[in-house]
Amino acid sequence: MQTRRTFVTSIGRIAAAAALVASGLPAHAADTIKIGILHSLSGTMAISETSLKDVALMTIDEINANGGVMGKKLEAVVVDPASNWPLFAEKARQLIVNDKVAAVFGCWTSVSRKSVLPVFKETNNLLFYPVQYEGEELEKNVFYTGAAPNQQAIPAVEYLMSKDGGGAKRFVLLGTDYVYPRTTNKILRAFLKSKGVKDSDIQEVYTPFGHADYQTIVANIKKFSAGGKTAVISTVNGDSNVPFYKELGNAGLKATDVPVVAFSVGEEELRGVDTKPLLGHLAAWNYFESVKNPANAAFVKKWKAYARAKKLPNAATAVTNDPMEATYVGIHMWAQAVEKAKSTNTDKVIAAMAGQTFKAPSGYTLTMDATNHHLHKPVMIGEIKGDGQFSVVWKTKGPVRAQPWSPFIAGNEGKQKL
Repeated sequence: MQTRRTFVTSIGRIAAAAALVASGLPAHAADTIKIGILHSLSGTMAISETSLKDVALMTIDEINANGGVMGKKLEAVVVDPASNWPLFAEKARQLIVNDKVAAVFGCWTSVSRKSVLPVFKETNNLLFYPVQYEGEELEKNVFYTGAAPNQQAIPAVEYLMSKDGGGAKRFVLLGTDYVYPRTTNKILRAFLKSKGVKDSDIQEVYTPFGHADYQTIVANIKKFSAGGKTAVISTVNGDSNVPFYKELGNAGLKATDVPVVAFSVGEEELRGVDTKPLLGHLAAWNYFESVKNPANAAFVKKWKAYARAKKLPNAATAVTNDPMEATYVGIHMWAQAVEKAKSTNTDKVIAAMAGQTFKAPSGYTLTMDATNHHLHKPVMIGEIKGDGQFSVVWKTKGPVRAQPWSPFIAGNEGKQKL
């Protein structure tokens, strides 16, 4: 009798496990759905990425407080790839294979994203990538919630060339030495050429990750700017921004002389900098903390309260920024897609993500494109203020559809779909 009961119980367990597997949920985690958080919490990129881990945890708490996903609680699995690009791939595999996560939210630099791509393709899992990037990529297993070049870099340079932006004629393309700055600058060089800017009026300079001495570079920018109205396009990433901006101040290079527009500097990076010498310098993003609308007021209030409640470092000066908003939107959209698909199965979620919408803190309803895995996003250019915030000096009328394959790179025609 005992043997029969044991056998029946075992059959019941096997059947329950089979049902879970069929639904796309890990069999051993019936009560929760695990999602991975893959961000550098140490090393040169920690200055930018730590807040993305924290806002992801806040978003998960928010979703759980509203009943979770398919009636199940979300459970975060946090790892630290430590600004070490090969380690990103190792940690991604650990999250997918060992921890059995349903999706991963993470990466900042393009080199970290490129490092993990083979893992996501091989395991058919999902990466949600929340940072502006260089495009020239379109992967079935990735949803890009940051900006493509036509949603940030190109509009920023057009603004600098306009009368309102100062009418720049010469350009210094200054970046950290890796794929995102180099590819972005390849696109910008082709764009500038199409606008009649000569090669002799473009200077391209790269520094390694963690670079701290910008004295010579800033002196050279000053010298180059004597040849005509000059602007700097900065794709400097991580903690190198602190010494770069400090040196601009030391050299007395004001925004009225040579404006700098940054693609990787937001409110979080400015927390560690004396912003007085930086007044008037610019950043191009799809969201700023300073935008006024009810959705953003609620988002900022929630984040500041969360930072205090969790006693996060410098909670008293907690700020929101663009990649944080992109993380928040991405997790909510994924949760909506899982609800729609009634499954965490990768292929079903991919199908359900097409056309998802979310009323974002930017004040716009963002849509996930049905064919290219990118969000339609507004573009904003902000000017640095003394309090480390930005005042929006220019923005698009509405969301812009991403062009992951830049039309300024030969051979990209007709490549916009997966």
